[in-house]
Amino acid sequence: MGAATFTLTEQSKAENAVIAQGLKRQDANLLDELIVRYQHRLLRYLLYLTGNREVAEDLFQETWMRVLLRGAQYNGNARFDTWLFTIARNLLIDLRRKRTMASLDEMCESTEDERPFEVASDAPNPFDHYKTQEDGQRVTEALLTLDPLHREVLVLRFHEDLALDEIAAVTRAPLSTVKSRLYRGLAALKPRIAAVSEAPLTGGKAATLSRHSLRESRRGAV
Repeated sequence: MGAATFTLTEQSKAENAVIAQGLKRQDANLLDELIVRYQHRLLRYLLYLTGNREVAEDLFQETWMRVLLRGAQYNGNARFDTWLFTIARNLLIDLRRKRTMASLDEMCESTEDERPFEVASDAPNPFDHYKTQEDGQRVTEALLTLDPLHREVLVLRFHEDLALDEIAAVTRAPLSTVKSRLYRGLAALKPRIAAVSEAPLTGGKAATLSRHSLRESRRGAV
């Protein structure tokens, strides 16, 4: 491990510890800082999961209320954003169950191949190719046609820069399943982009969400 990596890791651990201590004290100033820092990422994640701005905004508010009320449960061992996304995801699952809808895990109709899959490290993965070749709005529109589980993994990996083991923690799925979903999501994205590219862009869901590709849209607000 290089010195820079070691320093960054130690800095991250120290920051997590400060957040954990502040949440235990229910520090209002800290909560305000966290909301400012993570509000765009959290809302963006919920928009991609729900495809509905009104539902996403309701869950957004409820997530921060849960952080305030249950902040003492965060121990700092994981990144705060991983814990935050886990809360948001669990709230969505609870909402769907209350509405007698399937949970996220039940919304995947296809049988997943649980075999591990590793993206080659010495070559660009398919998503990198798409995001440099296609208009970002079309990428967003194509993403919204994917199976929710595959869409979620793509968003967490390429939009939020979570590591695969962190995605496994958020989704409570085995690492091999996360890798399978990532691979299948990338494989499904190309024909979906081709399909939406053949038709003119519409206002609908694509306009509701980001106008940039997953990686590029991180730079702007929702």
